[in-house]
Amino acid sequence: RVIAPDLPFEIEFLELSGKQQVIPMDGYQIEAFRVQHNIMCYGYNMIIPRAGKFDPEKARLNDIPMKYWSRLQKGETIEADGRILTSDMILGESRKGIKLTYCTDTRPVPFIAENARGADLFICEGMYGEEGKEKKAKEYKHMTFYEAARLAKQADVGQLWLTHYSPSLVRPEEFMGKVREIFPRSKAGKDGKTVTLDFCEE
Repeated sequence: RVIAPDLPFEIEFLELSGKQQVIPMDGYQIEAFRVQHNIMCYGYNMIIPRAGKFDPEKARLNDIPMKYWSRLQKGETIEADGRILTSDMILGESRKGIKLTYCTDTRPVPFIAENARGADLFICEGMYGEEGKEKKAKEYKHMTFYEAARLAKQADVGQLWLTHYSPSLVRPEEFMGKVREIFPRSKAGKDGKTVTLDFCEE
């Protein structure tokens, strides 16, 4: 049965294996890390790296002709005068990029906080917000709102968006006050919610 006969983009199938895997893409990278559920599940980091600032003094010390500076800043590798010229010969240290972590269907294991560390946005499951749901969360390998908030705090993320609610949870916003006592930068996610993540000014 055909579900979507015409997609406006190409689908590339990548099979994951092992506890952790890095998938380089064009201009960014995806990191997959295994989480703890009743079946095999992964969380993901989407990372956009940011190159260092152009350093004209470094370029001159490395005897890089000015006519190549612009191309090298764009990441090109140039062969000229018997030398291989690369961007690291004219750029300073890499700067902080943008990182988004997405994680559902799991218990709050420390490995998640390790992988989410420093994320600008952490989208994490919050299956239950009601009191007394901890036992059910453990049984079905899910998280409460408060467990997700503690992970966000441990990982020192920029923002936490909760998602993947139980069907019985009609108004997740009702529980966000207690969540923000643990991690103030928490929001209840919803369909269509968007945000713009910008590079930090340096």
